[in-house]
Amino acid sequence: MATDSHSLRSALGRARGLGSAKEGTNHWWLQRVTAIALVPLTMWLVASIVALSGFGHGAFVVWFGRPLNATLMILFLGVGFHHAQLGMQVVIEDYVSHHGWRTTLNLLVKFACYGLATLSIVSILTIAFGA
Repeated sequence: MATDSHSLRSALGRARGLGSAKEGTNHWWLQRVTAIALVPLTMWLVASIVALSGFGHGAFVVWFGRPLNATLMILFLGVGFHHAQLGMQVVIEDYVSHHGWRTTLNLLVKFACYGLATLSIVSILTIAFGA
């Protein structure tokens, strides 16, 4: 049984839970799909902002009242926050070595992204439906 000076666990014991969970490919694909989805959504958003520049708050509210615009903005925010969460997860897993901190940070990022996405979507729906 191989041990080092920091642990009495075997090499197999140290490796358990650290190997492939068969989700790396899925995570990689999700990052690419969300990135590709964000390209046309971002182009639509930039074009919309340019078109709305110079108009007041009322024009913006009317613009959001259109179902297509509200739907595309909800898609942009949902996909954007999910993409951000996936990217932050990779950064945290690559650079935070302590398992407890890594887990805590990943949970905080997930809660923050899903919470902000929910708040954003509720705000869009509130504007769109004039509540």
